Amino acid sequence: MNISSALRLGLAKVFGYSLLSLFLIPLAAFLFTGYAQRDEDTQFVARVSQRIDAEKGMPAAEKQARKDFYRANPPSRVCTNPSPEVQEYREAVCEQYGELWQFNLVRKASAWTLAAGVLLLASVLGLGALAFVDRKMQYTSFVTGWHLTTWSSAASLIVQGALAVWLSFWLTAFFFHKYSPKLIIFVGIAVAIGVFMAIKSIFTRVRLNNGVDGELVAEADAPLLWKRIRHMAERLKTEPPRHIVAGIDANFFVTEAPLTVGGKTLTGRTLFVSIPLLRLLDQSEADAVFGHELAHLRGGDTKSSALLGPKISQYDHYRHAMRTGGLSAVVSPLLDLYRMIFEVALARESREREFKADRIAAKLISPDAIARSLVKIAAYAQYRAKIEHELFGQNRRHESAALGIAGYVAQGLPPYAASADFLAEMKTANVPHPFDSHPAMTERMRAVGVNLPESAYGAIVVRPPAATWVQQILTADAIEQRMWGAYEEAFAADHERSLAYRYEPATDEERALVL
Repeated sequence: MNISSALRLGLAKVFGYSLLSLFLIPLAAFLFTGYAQRDEDTQFVARVSQRIDAEKGMPAAEKQARKDFYRANPPSRVCTNPSPEVQEYREAVCEQYGELWQFNLVRKASAWTLAAGVLLLASVLGLGALAFVDRKMQYTSFVTGWHLTTWSSAASLIVQGALAVWLSFWLTAFFFHKYSPKLIIFVGIAVAIGVFMAIKSIFTRVRLNNGVDGELVAEADAPLLWKRIRHMAERLKTEPPRHIVAGIDANFFVTEAPLTVGGKTLTGRTLFVSIPLLRLLDQSEADAVFGHELAHLRGGDTKSSALLGPKISQYDHYRHAMRTGGLSAVVSPLLDLYRMIFEVALARESREREFKADRIAAKLISPDAIARSLVKIAAYAQYRAKIEHELFGQNRRHESAALGIAGYVAQGLPPYAASADFLAEMKTANVPHPFDSHPAMTERMRAVGVNLPESAYGAIVVRPPAATWVQQILTADAIEQRMWGAYEEAFAADHERSLAYRYEPATDEERALVL
């Protein structure tokens, strides 16, 4: 998979921010303490030399020897010199918690923090590279990277926060011979809040809401569909779905993650089918889609997603908390860097899974059926999104009962398929999916060996299906009616809320709506 120039630029920016977040404060502390110690050493040696020169009766050779001793052992070095010869000198200038003791401690801490930052950055890049190996290594990479980056970012925040508080006093005290209590208190409070947010977010567990709008299709309501799904699963030598859920979303998918439908949580394998799309697809085209989704089950794709999904959600929650937690935003770029690298690996693996599932479905049904289903699904999704965008953009209230999105799409799809906009938009169209980043439609058709001319797309979309699986679902009409009713009611409510921000308002009706 080629990485786009925009993504490369984004990665470069996040990498640069990561360098700043890891090294800016400790490097500033390291350089400042080094400069301050050198300045203090120079002044100390000059003062001592003056005193030695002022000593009367001391031989010149002894004076020179003493001055050479202090030049060779300035205060910044003597504190770390365990030699008995400098014990008295060391005890005199290196008292615990004194100025010299603080500068030595901060210099060591900043040096170790810089070294740890280099090691951490190398580890993050290494774990990111590991995610490209295979699915097993991808899971290992994320679990390891999740724990490493969250805990290390919290530790980095504590250490860098302490350095920032120390610098807020000593920078002004050293260069201007005064300090600002307000500045120290402000930095200290910001650090405390950031550390609190980091620790709290690590132990906060995210509640996953894997909900979908739809209704269960019982076997008694669609016996032939259930039989067909089970037969295809048997041919693919995989366990069939435990549940079939029907809705009006413009996609099909399978999942092994817990799925909430109508207030009930489904466990095990679930297949979601789109009633509007099943009306558009003939049975062979729908079978190709079912075969594609069952191939995901056979390949372990859904099992992997079910394991990884909650961890990604937890990680993203932590990243958001760090980014919005005040000073904790300092450590968020490293979290973003690993997440971006992992997302590239995930997208690459997702593309490979899609191509593999398409090949399996093409072998199970036919390559032509796969190609036709891709064209129809992409066309429906494109046109439906276009209609909803236009309706949402209107500056007048919609009555949910009069919206009729399904009717607009059904009536307008054939003219849309014959328009100039259709071919232009289909060139970059992809098939929507809630969990994966699907490759472009044309790439998927080429991957199964079908070179369908663009001029044939329109005829495929408008060709009425001879038989559909919707005809075999006894509850399809009732489910679709309920789903569209609820969907359009929510659509109208969201649109009305948006109008309150669009209106100036200019009329009594608009003022009433805004209020």
